[in-house]
Amino acid sequence: MPYGTGPLGPVPVPPCKLFKTQYEEEPDRVPKTFHRTDRVSAQLRRELGTLVHNAVREHGLPSVSVSDVEITRDMAHAKVFVTALMPERSAEAVAGLKELGYRLRMDLARAMKLRHVPELHFHYDDSVDRGEHIDNILRDLPDTLAAEKRRESDEE
Repeated sequence: MPYGTGPLGPVPVPPCKLFKTQYEEEPDRVPKTFHRTDRVSAQLRRELGTLVHNAVREHGLPSVSVSDVEITRDMAHAKVFVTALMPERSAEAVAGLKELGYRLRMDLARAMKLRHVPELHFHYDDSVDRGEHIDNILRDLPDTLAAEKRRESDEE
């Protein structure tokens, strides 16, 4: 057992104090905050992107892409968010994916090495549509401001 020096001579050092942890050596370093669910959801997003793309071509569904996957902590369920190229046909696309959900889950089980593949729940992600709407409002804003200035100058 290694010894340290104390006021009265050599003192045994407990083994847990022999080596500093990485956080004691590098106090600025932050511990990793990635959880297994984050890594699994990223892998699910990649694999489902390919599988959904193939399913869209095979079954004639409206064009969609996987935008995000959220997985529960017990990895039993996964919310799959999809965006549609044609927002007006998004309901049809989500309904088609829900019908193909079981087959997609089986294909996913072959593609990934998981003991339990989560149950897939498809949802339409309207964040792109909302972003376009806000962008259009901001684009029209200078025209609206210019019209207001013209009205104010006409009133004077």
